[in-house]
Amino acid sequence: MKNLQDIIISHAGKNFYERLGEFRTKIVNAPLLNDNELILLREIITDVRQNLDVAVAKYTEQFDGVKLSSDDFLISEQKLKESHENIDKKLLASIRKAIANVRKYQQKIFIGRKKYLKEDVGIKYNPIERVGICVPGASAPLPSTVIMTAVPAIVAGVKKENIIVISPPRHKSSIHPTILATCYELGITEVYRIGGIQAVAALTYGTPSIKNVYKIVGPGNRWVQAAKKEVFGKVGIDSIAGPSEVLIIADKNANPAYIAADMLSQAEHAPGSAVLFTNSNSLTKKVLAELEKQLGNLTRADDTRRCLLDYSIIVCFKNMDEAVRMANEFATEHLEIHCGKDSRKIADKIKNAGAIFIGDYTPVATGDYFAGPSHTLPTGGCARFASALTSNDFIKSSSIIEYNRQTLKKNKDDIIRLAEAEGLDAHSNSVKIRFKTDNR
Repeated sequence: MKNLQDIIISHAGKNFYERLGEFRTKIVNAPLLNDNELILLREIITDVRQNLDVAVAKYTEQFDGVKLSSDDFLISEQKLKESHENIDKKLLASIRKAIANVRKYQQKIFIGRKKYLKEDVGIKYNPIERVGICVPGASAPLPSTVIMTAVPAIVAGVKKENIIVISPPRHKSSIHPTILATCYELGITEVYRIGGIQAVAALTYGTPSIKNVYKIVGPGNRWVQAAKKEVFGKVGIDSIAGPSEVLIIADKNANPAYIAADMLSQAEHAPGSAVLFTNSNSLTKKVLAELEKQLGNLTRADDTRRCLLDYSIIVCFKNMDEAVRMANEFATEHLEIHCGKDSRKIADKIKNAGAIFIGDYTPVATGDYFAGPSHTLPTGGCARFASALTSNDFIKSSSIIEYNRQTLKKNKDDIIRLAEAEGLDAHSNSVKIRFKTDNR
């Protein structure tokens, strides 16, 4: 039987890089569906596309155990208001602070407020007109997901009435009131108690009850992420965002209790991946002891332990340079650095990570809830080419080209030459015709 000692691998052991590579492959493949699952997913999407609300209701009953008619999908504005009125006032105050922090950060990094035109060419930005947000139906409410996805969209200029929230009916056959209250606080009134593949399909193709959107964002389980990937091209998506991951780089001076706590905070997602890279053999032993100690205090200890055994690892490298190199190979969702005064220097060497958390007092929870950057991040190695969700993901650009006669005349020979090199006579003629004397 496996025990936590088995998650430690050391450069001094046999087949070190082979074991490390096998683990990375396992994490990358964790969200993927097998062939039979993909067939089922595509069948569900096709069914929703053809049978619309009837199919959405069927799969909601099948997967969530809740029988709804199409009239029941939409949460009433009165229910949203009631949830807002009844929310704990201290919690509401914290939600408002988080909203303010996210708004401030997203405004600071936003690039889309200006129309750029310099001489003959330029660019303009417009917000995406209609956006769908996936909020997971976890055992606990996730108001943070609403904040971290909706606020960037609002900053980008997406109208609040065109932001649609979907979440499965996992709380008393509906959506948790804390989520509903957060939606109301943000002015979002189109909230549907549907989730999973059927909800992604409904947002993509539209039904009589649910108007289609142009982009779908937000985290979710492997089925939701696979569904987003499947419909990409018909709609835009943010990235493959789930299951959750953390990779921690730490040296001998790091606090093992902090590291264990941060690893457990991701493993308790079940599934969730927690990885420690260090160059200190003594730290690996101390962290392992802390994991055992802290596990005993968790309400979901059994599931979290299983997740540590299945999706987590502690790695001792020969040196820190090698740890950093492999961290860039892993391209994790959350990357923490616990290396004292060298933490910022190491952070500068990180090229691939969804979000980087520097120092002993920056656990992933600061980004999950409060700091400002969105917690919707690429997982499964996608940080090699994808980024955190930001306000800039809710705009699209249009190129601007404005030539006058003088500019076109100056450049016409080059344009004509290129068009004729491609054998496109009509392209060439569209320029030539403007300089024929009888057309002037």
